[in-house]
Amino acid sequence: MTPVVIAARRTPIGEAGGVLRAVDADRLAAPVLRAVLDDAGVEEVDEVLLGNVLGPGGNPARVAALRAGLGETTPGMTLDRQCASGLSAITTAASMVTDREFFLAGGVESPSTAPWRAWRPRTAAEPPRFYQRAPFAPPEIGDPEMGPAADLVAAEAGIGRERQDAFAARSHARAVAAHEAGRFDAELVPIGSATRDERPRRGFTPERLARFRPAFSAGGTATAANSCGISDGAAAVLITSEERRAELGVPGLRLVGARTSGVDPNRLGLGAVPAMRALCAQHAPEVVEFNEAFAGQTLACLDAAGLDEELAEPDGGAIALGHPWGASGAVLVVRLFSRMVRQDGPLLGMAALSSGGGLGVATMWERVG
Repeated sequence: MTPVVIAARRTPIGEAGGVLRAVDADRLAAPVLRAVLDDAGVEEVDEVLLGNVLGPGGNPARVAALRAGLGETTPGMTLDRQCASGLSAITTAASMVTDREFFLAGGVESPSTAPWRAWRPRTAAEPPRFYQRAPFAPPEIGDPEMGPAADLVAAEAGIGRERQDAFAARSHARAVAAHEAGRFDAELVPIGSATRDERPRRGFTPERLARFRPAFSAGGTATAANSCGISDGAAAVLITSEERRAELGVPGLRLVGARTSGVDPNRLGLGAVPAMRALCAQHAPEVVEFNEAFAGQTLACLDAAGLDEELAEPDGGAIALGHPWGASGAVLVVRLFSRMVRQDGPLLGMAALSSGGGLGVATMWERVG
């Protein structure tokens, strides 16, 4: 059976410590799950799968499903593939459609409420050692921080500061324009006072962005302005079979291809490139949603996959909207659903992103119905 997305929603994306700072991960995800079900007129699902990176543990997917009123018989599973977690949750759910009916899949992240993490002391005399992220690769292979790795990828690809700043400015301009035109309205689930994305900035011109200093490496090109923000948010989709979609008589996004890939962890920002190339060898997407972790890294991936940057993120990407790690891959599919299905737009679109450890996921979707 061919998997199809028939409903898709997300929260507004808030900056860490911002408008969603008091909302736990399961409380972010639950209203989105409920909104997706209400959109589709579906009351029961076979399972809920959510990506999550820095949450409290204990299977947030199950907690969110119960909080959304799905009932005690609905299983939940939480996945962690770092930034690709949300998209991996969707592709995993898609692979399960063969013998069951409906699946909720997506991701959630709340850095604002995530617990502190600490390594256990080796002796009673030592204090705990706090850390912000888990290892992505063995140190003898190389496990760089995201920013310096993005600087390396951009330098090796020959992508200069001017092009990066222009790309970032365009992301903000497109996101602001999309909000003003109401193109996000149908996909957003308000959370308390949060009714729109918090991060997009007016007046972020390339000239203004050029004033920012390198943020991660001496002589680097990644800055606070041409990189994504740490963010809170959730996104989810409802997946069923093409046969069930046709019975319901609703439009949707049919999954026509999905690939995962791995590269050198020292160049982790390129993790999605092999997967993107494999799909582009078979299909020519008319629109691309790629997670904009860093402008230079994003451009390096698009160039390496042979994709025109003008096709990417037509309503702005993570540089403008923010990057709620475990949810970001699902946000990409929600954005494709809005542009391709809600707005009766392009027939073929790609959603892809790279993640920690040198991994990547790419998917290709076709509008049907």
